Amino acid sequence: MKTLVQGGLVVSVDPAVGTLPRGDVLVEDGRIAAVAPAIDATGAEVVDATGKIVLPGLVDTHRHTWQTAFRGLGADWTFDQYRVAVHGTLKPHYRPEDVYLGNLLGRLEALSSGVTTVLDWFHCAFRPENADAAIQALRDAPGHSIFCYGADGPDIEPEIRRVREVLPGEDMALGLRGPVVSTMDDTAADVTLARELGLRVSLHVHGTGGWPHGDRPIDGMRERGLLDERTTVVHGNGLSDDQLAMLADAGSSVSISPDVELKMGFEPLITGRALAAGLRPSLSIDDCPSAAGDLFGAMRTALAAERGRITTRDVLGFATLDGARACGRADRAGSLTVGKAADLVLLDAEDLSVFPVADPVGTVVAAGHPGLVDSVFVAGKAVKRDGKLLGVDLPALRTRLRESRDRIAAAAGIAVDGSWVP
Repeated sequence: MKTLVQGGLVVSVDPAVGTLPRGDVLVEDGRIAAVAPAIDATGAEVVDATGKIVLPGLVDTHRHTWQTAFRGLGADWTFDQYRVAVHGTLKPHYRPEDVYLGNLLGRLEALSSGVTTVLDWFHCAFRPENADAAIQALRDAPGHSIFCYGADGPDIEPEIRRVREVLPGEDMALGLRGPVVSTMDDTAADVTLARELGLRVSLHVHGTGGWPHGDRPIDGMRERGLLDERTTVVHGNGLSDDQLAMLADAGSSVSISPDVELKMGFEPLITGRALAAGLRPSLSIDDCPSAAGDLFGAMRTALAAERGRITTRDVLGFATLDGARACGRADRAGSLTVGKAADLVLLDAEDLSVFPVADPVGTVVAAGHPGLVDSVFVAGKAVKRDGKLLGVDLPALRTRLRESRDRIAAAAGIAVDGSWVP
């Protein structure tokens, strides 16, 4: 089966290919077979990309997808308010059905805005059925999804092993309990378990006050041999330059959530300092109660916050190829490169919000938005065309998610009109 995406403005994010003012992308059996100014592919299905920017699918390396039902509720919250509201007030009332709907609608939203790969950082696992529901939702949504199990409690090993049997491939990671909110011994045990099971690990690190290990958790992990190329630090605000260099030396990665970090009062973004230390950051949404769920906004915020330290090409790389690297998928995602999965996004370059396009990379980073996403292909299969998701009964899903939100809010005794302050 062949598909020819023809006549678009191709932004490959592959240095060997570059940007083609007029280019074709040939897809065969779900993979990119060729990228060139013009391709003769007799017999291929033709997708007319005239007037479109053709990009690789975007990669989100850290999203708490289960919280989708409470979109916008926390736009004014600090981090402490978020913790009280989401984890203390709302989470205890989540049933498996609620988790399923939040994950499904959140994953579909990401897909609709051009995110073809998501690391779902799941920390609503106070019952095993919640984890099972989250996994099922990811399976029911098109796109590449990695289930990062943020398990909690004194003995996580049996549950992690159980879920690993359900997800035996590369679609699972482990969210560490520490070292910021747990002990270094727990962190070492979690990393040991992850390595035994072949899992990548992700951990939240931000701020420098009140940590059990002072302000040098990365140094503590380095001393115990707990850092390697399978490690992703989320946020990293407040980490010293030498600890960022430790991550770079170990081949680790960092995931930046620009909107949440700035809105919730974290310390300044580390994006520019990470680059200076030899790290290529990736981008992530974090949570939709507090921030928008599309990476276009995250790219724009990152550029504005760190202008002079980073460029538009850096930022687009963070949202594509660097994100793929952080997920261990640089060989199959993140750029329009022959042999990689045909994860493609077509943006409307004739929309008045971006027309006329001069520098396409600058346009995507400075002015891109979900409304431009005309088509999305995952492994060569169309999942969105002409601005609409395919094969999804959105009205029914909207009704179910709204009912889920209202039930949880009623059980928690809160209003969802913005009047409730945690």
